[in-house]
Parts: sequence; C-alpha cells; structure tokens
Amino acid sequence: MRARIYQPARNAMQSGTAKTKGWVLEFVPASAREVDPLMGWTSTTDTSTQVKLRFDTREAAQDYATANGIEAVVMEPQARKANIRPMGYGENFATSRRGAWTH
Repeated sequence: MRARIYQPARNAMQSGTAKTKGWVLEFVPASAREVDPLMGWTSTTDTSTQVKLRFDTREAAQDYATANGIEAVVMEPQARKANIRPMGYGENFATSRRGAWTH
C-alpha cells in the first residue's frame, strides 16, 4: 500500500489553526472511482481511502508506516508568511488607514 504523510493546512473558513499541529497518514487510492449506472453515484471498492491516521509528530507517522510495511511519502508543510498582522473590524475605519475609505 502507498500513503502520504502531511501536516494539514488550516481551515479556509476559519482564522484559527486548530487541528494543524499534528501529522496525518492518508492512504492513496489503489483503484479509480466508478460511476454507478443506475443512480449516478461514485463508488470504489478500495476502503483504505476512508482511513486517516493522526499522529503528534512526523517521526511517529513514519515509524508507523515502516513498522506496517507502508510505502509513505512525506509532504513538507509550506511556511506561513511572517508579515501577517491580525486586524479587527474597527481598524477598517481608523484615521491612520493607508488606503482611502470608499464607503
């Protein structure tokens, strides 16, 4: 079996970074999905794609993969930009705002 080990990105709908500290081992699909001719649903016979194992460290995920004979590829996370400054809603109307307020 093949798998990938990665650190999940933050949710695009939230500003927090919950569930992004750990590492995930996710199996790569072994077979392609098929379309059911009657209902039009997509399905597969490979149930290993439904499994996501969570680990605290990358080393723990790699140790699990090697102990169980899983060929795993580690995907390094991209670093966040350091110049992001959190702002509140009130700063949109501040007098020290750089751009013109057009409302």
